[in-house]
Amino acid sequence: MIELPRHGFGAAPIAGLYRAVSPEQARATMDAAWEAGVRLFDTAPHYGLGLSERRLGEALHDRSGYVLSTKVGRLLLPGPAGPDPEGFDIVSDLRRTWDFSRDGVLRSLEESLVRLAVPRIDIALIHDPDDHVEQALDEAYPALAELRDQGVIGAVGVGMNQWRVPARFVRETDLDVVMLAGRYTLLDRSGLPLLDLCAERGVRVLAAGVFNSGMLATREPGSTFDYVPAPGPMVDRARKIAKICESYGVALPQAAMAFPLRHPAVASVVLGARSPEEVRANAALWEREIPEELWAELETVGS
Repeated sequence: MIELPRHGFGAAPIAGLYRAVSPEQARATMDAAWEAGVRLFDTAPHYGLGLSERRLGEALHDRSGYVLSTKVGRLLLPGPAGPDPEGFDIVSDLRRTWDFSRDGVLRSLEESLVRLAVPRIDIALIHDPDDHVEQALDEAYPALAELRDQGVIGAVGVGMNQWRVPARFVRETDLDVVMLAGRYTLLDRSGLPLLDLCAERGVRVLAAGVFNSGMLATREPGSTFDYVPAPGPMVDRARKIAKICESYGVALPQAAMAFPLRHPAVASVVLGARSPEEVRANAALWEREIPEELWAELETVGS
């Protein structure tokens, strides 16, 4: 069984998510993560149409002792050159196509190995199969399970920003890992049934999106939840949470990072970053102790 570090690096931002990131800044960001002790790195073909995988592979070259996670479900095919229409500030001559077939999964993983310049992957996650659940269960999972048996990958998982479909995978397959984005946070605990199921079945959880797209990333709550404007009551609740945290000398993002790890199923928190400064700020916060009394008081705020 793979040992999962408590803190991981999410490599979507260094591929130009929403804003372009230079090669120099991307490398400096990943170097800062390594220096901070991060040894879990998560990427995907989707992130920058392969750019994230290439940059991460370059940064990890000649390094060892890390856990590497990538994803399957989107193949990258040749297309007309132009701006990426799916949120990454890049220009590319590739396009994405959904493919959870056995052949598509095998091809996707083979191409990821080339971009990452590694002989094997520690964790392969079935990525966002919301509209392809049956094919993902019938073809993608068995293909990855065979590769796990062959030692080509170390673990099989599913990565989504909802909890009901991952729960099906946990019930119906021999899954190792679930990456759950944004559904078990200080503001949204809707994924708790999945986490409880994972704890029961021995499936480990990687908690991502713990800032809910930035709302919990600073001491004063932002106004965006899951990448859209948050409703007023949610902003008010976030401010109440921040005020309680401050009364204990705890910053809101510090509590947001620590909260998921309190559940026994959660092995790691995966944090995206686009600059060395962001990495160092997060690392400084996760080293600090949080009084147990804070958690008890936060329970009064609800979810």
